[in-house]
Amino acid sequence: MAAVPGPLPPAEAEALVRALQGTELRDIGGQGWLRQHEYVEKLNMHGILSASAGQEQLLTELLVTHTKIPVLIGELISVEIWKHKVFPVLCRLEDFKPRSTFPIYVVLHHEASIINLLETVFFYKELQKQAETMEFEISLKALSVLRFITDQVESLPLSALTRMLNTHNLPCLLADLVEHCPWSCWESGKLKKFENGTWHVVPPEDQVKMTKLDGQVWLALLNLLLSPECQRKYRFDGFNKSQLLKLRAFLTDVLIDQLPNLVEMQRFLSYLAVTEPAPPKKDLILEQVPIIRDHILKKNSGKWEAIAKHQVKHAFSPSEEELKFQARRWAQTYSLDMMEALAPDKPRCRVCGVEVAKRCSRCRNEWYCTRACQVQHWQKHKPACNLMAEVPRSVDDL
Repeated sequence: MAAVPGPLPPAEAEALVRALQGTELRDIGGQGWLRQHEYVEKLNMHGILSASAGQEQLLTELLVTHTKIPVLIGELISVEIWKHKVFPVLCRLEDFKPRSTFPIYVVLHHEASIINLLETVFFYKELQKQAETMEFEISLKALSVLRFITDQVESLPLSALTRMLNTHNLPCLLADLVEHCPWSCWESGKLKKFENGTWHVVPPEDQVKMTKLDGQVWLALLNLLLSPECQRKYRFDGFNKSQLLKLRAFLTDVLIDQLPNLVEMQRFLSYLAVTEPAPPKKDLILEQVPIIRDHILKKNSGKWEAIAKHQVKHAFSPSEEELKFQARRWAQTYSLDMMEALAPDKPRCRVCGVEVAKRCSRCRNEWYCTRACQVQHWQKHKPACNLMAEVPRSVDDL
């Protein structure tokens, strides 16, 4: 019987981390870029499996030791710029008639892969429709990453804290998320919430239960509003104060029972309602600009159509042989064994129903806990096993 794959060996994980490199915007979708995407996907899967086994610290150390976090962030920004500047131009080109849209989907998916890898590390679909769905999921994962950043608010550089509080006004932004809650909606009289990648109907008895996303927003607000350093630098003017005081309506006894730390926020807001906080001290601040994004935009400004035409010719119009070659590589990266190992529900024995880690090595379709259960089920399984065994096992057989 075949066993379920586990995390990568340390040497292989280190080799993949070392191989991560920044890429030029015009090279997105090319062969070199696709290899980079494979490395990210393998590290992403490795990170998920390692985290489930409580061993994610090794991957974190590798990315920090080899200074690859800035590389991943640079790749994340590059894809985001490509999506908004190049992708719309690409779709309007008359000669853009790809044999397969999957290469473009891979580019759109690359952003989700990187943000998921970063989330795992920090924690210890028509093309347009797919892009919108992915953007929503990426935004929710970015919210999780933001909360982890606010956990370290006392050690953030001065310029970063200033941008968070005053340039982007994160306290008011988070308060707006509490009020409008985009991961929750009413449909046909039923409350639905977005959790674990899908929308679920919430039973009446669970409608006041705090979700993971709700908790991320409240914890980020706690970190920002109750930090003495943030209170000293944040502008509590009339607008900001009125927006933050809206939070009091949501601080119910039921919510506080689920996250007791919110009592401190309730006290802070009561104090804020009856006082006029001193204006922030006028310190001399040399604000750090977003270097990576500005560099990419300046380097490629006015070249969006040229980049799109280059990518139509060299990346998104592969020949039949090139598609088959890349399909073989994708089949290796997105193997059935790995996908099933990442699934939240563990497989169960076909005979006795217990959780298992091995399956029929011939058809790889049925799971068994012991050889005895496999033998007992063989007469029923034999016809399907023979049929599955005759199906080509890989793209190489096609």
